[in-house]
Amino acid sequence: MAKRNPQDVLLARTISFIVPAYNEETELPGTLQSIHSAAGAVGCDYEIVLVDDGSTDATASIGGQFAARVVSINRRQIAAARNAGARVATGNVFVFVDADTRITADHVAGVIGALDSGCVGGGSRLRVDDEIPRWGRILFSAFTTMYFSLQLGAGAFLFTTRPNFLAVGGFDETYFAGEEILFTFALKKLGRFKILSDPAITSGRKLRLYSGRKIFRHGFALLCGGRRAVMSRHKLAMWYGGERERHLG
Repeated sequence: MAKRNPQDVLLARTISFIVPAYNEETELPGTLQSIHSAAGAVGCDYEIVLVDDGSTDATASIGGQFAARVVSINRRQIAAARNAGARVATGNVFVFVDADTRITADHVAGVIGALDSGCVGGGSRLRVDDEIPRWGRILFSAFTTMYFSLQLGAGAFLFTTRPNFLAVGGFDETYFAGEEILFTFALKKLGRFKILSDPAITSGRKLRLYSGRKIFRHGFALLCGGRRAVMSRHKLAMWYGGERERHLG
């Protein structure tokens, strides 16, 4: 049997990059440009589906400027936004990329390689952009080391195939946070889940916008509240409050 050319395998796929967004006019252009550049370098067929979840800024129009298919909902829930994007996506591979996250060609090739090797899905490690406080670097490093050692997917970058997404029922809309962990667990029941070693670059804005004390208080409250704490937006102001950085120049 003739050995398949890896490039032929890549070209046989159509990837739907699904980007949920709420008031992301500052970060979104960089994210969409990174997707175009990454997919273009690999040479695969792809589309970008931008899910505008109730934005009041230029998020939707930016999506149009970057040739994304824009879907508008008004749920203010990350799980619902990702599911809405999946419902209209036309690709046979789904890659979920947060609106403040940058990817490269290595991530796209890694996705295809993982799926072609029999994995049911996966994610990537993360690193933050720009400067963050020293305590933030320590906290982020400790958390991600523990998190990815458990082979858990982070919402900033997740991937699977359309059939596997449908098999697990997508993201559980009962939850407003932690849905990516449940999604990981569901996929792992189907087979191997792979964490790509090349980190995607995600915004470190929460570590700049909030003090270490406030982040600790929020985290402690969620731990004490258990599952109920992430079943509404009530205790998730840090994620759903909508605070954004404004870059000058």
